[in-house]
This record gives sequence, C-alpha cells and structure tokens, in this order.
Amino acid sequence: MYYNNILETIGNTPLVRLNQVPQKYGVKATVLGKVEFFNPGNSIKDRMALKMVEDAEASGALKPGGTIIEGTSGNTGMGLAIAAAVKGYKCIFTTTDKQSKEKADILKAMGAEVIICPTNVAPEDPRSYYSVASRLHKETPNSFYANQYDNLSNRQAHYETTGPEIWKQTEGKITHLVVGVGTGGTISGTGKYLKEQNPNIKVIGVDTYGSTLKEYHETGKIDESAIHSYITEGIGEDIIPENIDFGVIDQFVKVTDKDGAVLARELATGEGLFLGYSCGSAVQGVIEIKDQLKEDDLVVVIFHDHGSRYVGKVYNDDWMKAQQFIE
Repeated sequence: MYYNNILETIGNTPLVRLNQVPQKYGVKATVLGKVEFFNPGNSIKDRMALKMVEDAEASGALKPGGTIIEGTSGNTGMGLAIAAAVKGYKCIFTTTDKQSKEKADILKAMGAEVIICPTNVAPEDPRSYYSVASRLHKETPNSFYANQYDNLSNRQAHYETTGPEIWKQTEGKITHLVVGVGTGGTISGTGKYLKEQNPNIKVIGVDTYGSTLKEYHETGKIDESAIHSYITEGIGEDIIPENIDFGVIDQFVKVTDKDGAVLARELATGEGLFLGYSCGSAVQGVIEIKDQLKEDDLVVVIFHDHGSRYVGKVYNDDWMKAQQFIE
C-alpha cells in the first residue's frame, strides 16, 4: 500500500499512555496523550489547514495558481505550506517576533514568504500580524486569507477527525479531554463530537497568564487587565476567535510560562516524548485539576506539536536560565 501524496497521511495519530509524569505529580487517573506530531507537518494544525484549503477550493475562494495568506504562530503555516506544495499554491505568512526562529525558517524551507511582525501591539494595530495578513489579502490578486481564528472549517476538521479518532481509540471510555486553547478549533470541534457521544465527558481548556480566554469563559467579557505579554507559544488569546464554542468547554485552567516549559522538558526525559511548549502546559493543566480526577477516570490530553520547533527556547538551557525557569 502507498499514499498518493503526503496529505493522505494526515490524521489517525496514536494515543500513548503517560506513566512517570502524572504519577510524580499525584494524578490518580489514567492519562493518555494524543500525539499529533505524527502528522507530516509535525502538528495537529495539518488537519485544519487541509480542511480550510479544501473548503476554500470547493467554494471558489481559492482558485488555481492562487496565493494562501495567513497569520500564524508557525504550525498552521506549516500545514498550509504542505497543502500548497502538493496543490501548487503560493504562500505568504505573517508571524510574531516572539515565535521561535526555527518556525520561520521551516516555513521558508517549505517555500513560503514569511513576514515578522511585533508581538506587543494591539490586534487592531496596523503592524499586528492579524492586520498585516488582512492588508496583504486585500492587496494580493487571486489570494485566499485562511483566517484560522474565524474560519469555522478549523473546528469542523476536528469534529470530523480528531473527535471520532479519540472516541474509537478509547472505546468510548474517555472521561476528560484536556486541550491548550488558542484559536479554539481543536477543543471546540473535538469536544462537540465527544459530548454528542457522551454528554458527561468533561472538556477542560488550558489557558496562559496574559490571555483573556479563562476570564471571558467565566464572565462573557474580555478582561483588559488580564491581558499582558507572555512567553508560552501556541495557546492564549487577546481576542475571542469565532472558532471557540464556549458552550462546549466546562472549565478553563491557567498555567504559567514556567510550568509549561518545565513540564515539556519532563515529558521528554520522563516519557520519551519530545513535545512542543504548549504540550507541557496541557499536562500542567491535568495536574491543576488532579483533585477532580478519580482512579478510574480516563483523561486524553492533546499534544499539539513537536519539540523540534522549540530547540532554541524550551530545550535550550541558556534560554531557560535567562527566563529564570531553571537554576
């Protein structure tokens, strides 16, 4: 058997039990990681990137020879770049100066043009990576702005693939889903599917300090006082993406930059899993709710991406010391 192209290998990623790390922190439940770095672009974003492209082709928003434009922290860009390479599109991506250099270099290696924008500006600022992507779309003929935050093909991809895979792999025994939340597509699509199978499944969102998602979930308002710059990549927002279905999410927990980074490193040495920054945050999220978990619970944590994206940061001792995350 062979695949006709690399896009056909997206999805059907393994579910792997964590043994040492949950035990170390007193988590009694069984904890399984959905290891999404097995996707060809080494992240879960391959799923929704392909879905956004296919839906845009079907609607006529993306035409032959077109240019895909997107604001990305790296992983969505990678998924879009893979789809573009196979299907013959050009890519222009905007990203922020807080993202690891590896991410920008990988996107360029895949043939994309990458524009670096400042992190510490408001979303509506013309210099923000959201604004620059939107402007480029208006200025570029025959272009498609993927807009992963508000394009509902994002969460639909997870409703159609990630949710059913987890349900099948756990034989319907999953009791808790724990997901780091950025655009909200993964948690909303996966959570919706799982709750349709069993409404008692608890869906837990992991947020970071400096983001307003937890506050918005609890109050229905953006808390400007909660918003400040943070180091964690891939989760948290200072806007409310349309992809987040807050009705699907039972609870948010917040995780510090330090805890996410330290846990990512512990997953490498303790479980042999070389994972991205937000994967550490997600496992810290499980630790935050450990008092809610029973021994016969089955927790599934989404491991969004691969550690290779963070070699210059989380897996660099000098960087970790400079952040005062390790001695």
